[in-house]
Amino acid sequence: MKLTRVEAFAEGERLDVFLATRLPGMSRSAIQRLIDEGLVTLNGQTLKKNHRVSEGETYEVFLTEPEAVETVAEDISLEVLYEDEDLIVVNKPKGMVVHPAPGHSGGTLVNALLHHCGENLSTIGGEDRPGIVHRIDKDTSGLILAAKNDRAHKALAAQLKDRSLSRVYEALVIGNVKTDAGTVDAPIGRHPIERKKMAVTANSSRNAVTHYEVIARLRGVTHLRCRLETGRTHQIRVHMASLGHPVLGDTVYGRRKPVPGLDGQCLHAKELSFTHPGTGEKVTVSCELPAYFVKLLGKYAAE
Repeated sequence: MKLTRVEAFAEGERLDVFLATRLPGMSRSAIQRLIDEGLVTLNGQTLKKNHRVSEGETYEVFLTEPEAVETVAEDISLEVLYEDEDLIVVNKPKGMVVHPAPGHSGGTLVNALLHHCGENLSTIGGEDRPGIVHRIDKDTSGLILAAKNDRAHKALAAQLKDRSLSRVYEALVIGNVKTDAGTVDAPIGRHPIERKKMAVTANSSRNAVTHYEVIARLRGVTHLRCRLETGRTHQIRVHMASLGHPVLGDTVYGRRKPVPGLDGQCLHAKELSFTHPGTGEKVTVSCELPAYFVKLLGKYAAE
């Protein structure tokens, strides 16, 4: 149970909005479910999510334990672009979740890796994230790197930290990006109201740097190459939206209306470059743009 007291400045806020700013890691929809299930009370009385809070009130929030997720091997086809005894690089398709979580207990990249690699995955990420060195969003396609042992995992994680592991993406963004190249240096933190979203903010944020360059200007969209200097959650999506050029199809940070024929954002992790943790040699892995991306390039070039 968690007790939450209302400060004077929050007077009159909706209950679900008020709690979303005080329960880190919980989305507003998750809080609404708690309220609907009678797990948020005031003086022992249940409430509605549109209840307006008053100064001095103290709410009791009964947080439920997260559902345990069992991670099992699944025979799911993988497009492996590089593999040796230390690591594996996979071209993840759009729509695949990286690791199991409540609501996505199977069909993930981790489930597929467990089948493909057996016990040869690092343990640093825990039982639900074996081998996972970095992540990309469910609806972002492209390259992801996994470690097969703890030694390799630690070395690759260190390269992520010191920014020597290079990650290059391609994206279609809405509108005409006027400058041929640029850098977005803007801190990213949790959105103050919508807890599932990130935002450019100075509050409880971490530095974030994205370098971009224009590949082509098409009809109503711009084809960009983006290189991450840091790796914050949703970084490219948040940074491009902050410039007024959200990623095409991104209904979270851009236009809420989906793009016909496109599920999620048009963003592809195209290249990884790192120092091999075993040999010390430079390794660069790249992949072609997926069919959905190529189709959109043709569509906007022809319109």
